[in-house]
Amino acid sequence: MGEIRNFRSGNHDEPPPHGPMPRRLAAIIVGDIASYSRLMQADEEGTHVRVKRIERDLIQPSIVEHHGTLVKTTGDGFIAIFDSPVEAVRCSIVIQQNLIGRNAALAKPSRIEYRIGVNLGDVIVEPDDVYGDGVNIATRLEGIAEPGQVYISGAIYEQIKHKVVCGYESLGDRKVKNITDPVRVYRVLPDADAVGETRGRRENILIFLLGVTLLVIASGVLWYLLAQPPGKVGKQAAAPTAAPVASPSPQPPPREAAAPTPQPSPSVASASPSPAPAPNQGSSQTPAQTPSPTAPPLREPEMIAIRGGSFAMGSNDDPTERPVHQVTIKPFSIGKYPVTVQEWNECAAAKACGFTAVGKDDAPISNVSWTDAQQYVAYLAQATKKPYRLPSEAEWEYAARGGTQTKYWWGDKLQPGMAACKDCGDLAAEQPARVGSFKPNPFGLYDMGGSIDQWVEDCWRRTYQGATGDGSAWSGGDCASHVLRSGSWKNDSRYVRPSNRDGYDTNVRYPTHGFRVALSP
Repeated sequence: MGEIRNFRSGNHDEPPPHGPMPRRLAAIIVGDIASYSRLMQADEEGTHVRVKRIERDLIQPSIVEHHGTLVKTTGDGFIAIFDSPVEAVRCSIVIQQNLIGRNAALAKPSRIEYRIGVNLGDVIVEPDDVYGDGVNIATRLEGIAEPGQVYISGAIYEQIKHKVVCGYESLGDRKVKNITDPVRVYRVLPDADAVGETRGRRENILIFLLGVTLLVIASGVLWYLLAQPPGKVGKQAAAPTAAPVASPSPQPPPREAAAPTPQPSPSVASASPSPAPAPNQGSSQTPAQTPSPTAPPLREPEMIAIRGGSFAMGSNDDPTERPVHQVTIKPFSIGKYPVTVQEWNECAAAKACGFTAVGKDDAPISNVSWTDAQQYVAYLAQATKKPYRLPSEAEWEYAARGGTQTKYWWGDKLQPGMAACKDCGDLAAEQPARVGSFKPNPFGLYDMGGSIDQWVEDCWRRTYQGATGDGSAWSGGDCASHVLRSGSWKNDSRYVRPSNRDGYDTNVRYPTHGFRVALSP
């Protein structure tokens, strides 16, 4: 592993305390990036930025959410300790599953994949590090794990085997470097589906054996019938008809099953070759056709008209927000709130959006990719015949500022009760609050800081160098990532600033990502 970066506070020039360091029983996670040297050689700066983003947005929050402590990060990995083996394994699964989503749109040589080892052991805890065989075993487990996998020791397995909904594959006892006794190793199958797949394979085997048995029985019956003299078979066949049998009442012939409604293409850019009629369009039905279920009534998002004007976009608070530059915005309209679960599910019911969301109707839709957001605006534009779209990054910031140029739209100081974020004065929540739970900005817009990260139209670029001043979306270069604005309820107050910006993979869903719509005049 590379150079250690210390995340703990304190004066490290002070001499160590006297006496032995405290020991404790802990569950230890050790994670390491597979093929890190190759990734750095191919794109040193890009890999470094991506790794730091994963540490900031995924690894650190996941450890905190599962009540663990990040001991240290290294150039290509991390070590964390937990009081609970259950929480340590859950945290490991969350990290690996989220990385699968992040990597889905990337070519395999470009993917950042972690190997993770988890062990339970007695360790020595220092202010900025942890030592002992417990850590060494976790490190050895990480070393033999496959990329994207979680390997756990037998000690962890015994603690969690009936408590975590996942599957396990025993890899037997392994002799690992510098550890005297062999270590019992298990590979974690990350979710209930993995257990279902194993169970499904067993069921398939049983079905196959049952089919073979029935085939043997049927063959025996057929052989018996063929072996009988013709007259005997005829008499046996005629016997049942000799006795009077109540005739069943005549049944109408079964109706032909209606053909399934064609599904729209998952791609926003290309139309389905035979699309279903829109909810408001008439269509001639022949008597043989079965009418499709009535789609729910369309709810257009409530919009706020923005008059347009000029403003200074960006800030000097972060390198990605530089240089500050003057932008002129044309009049447009933008959603008063982020798109809600109810609005999204109307699109899903019309078969135009890729999944049905769970949650309260007035909660903002979350866990959507940029591509998902484009599906929704395409559906809205088609259904209403209005030019709905995502706002440009410049339009979003202009609207979020509400005519102000201060750090936040309400001033330069953070005030409690003005936004939903990790340190905005409200209790931490598992889900974002319903839309409109906080005060609107001077333009009458809600949740333009905190609540959820919001996709905009622009492709991601690291700075504003070369940006135009007309407020249009930037679509040049590599569009593997798009821009997110606002910050979410899980981020700290730095992300609530109107100038805050970040990028994320275009086709990857993430639990804190949502959007709002814009409308051209």
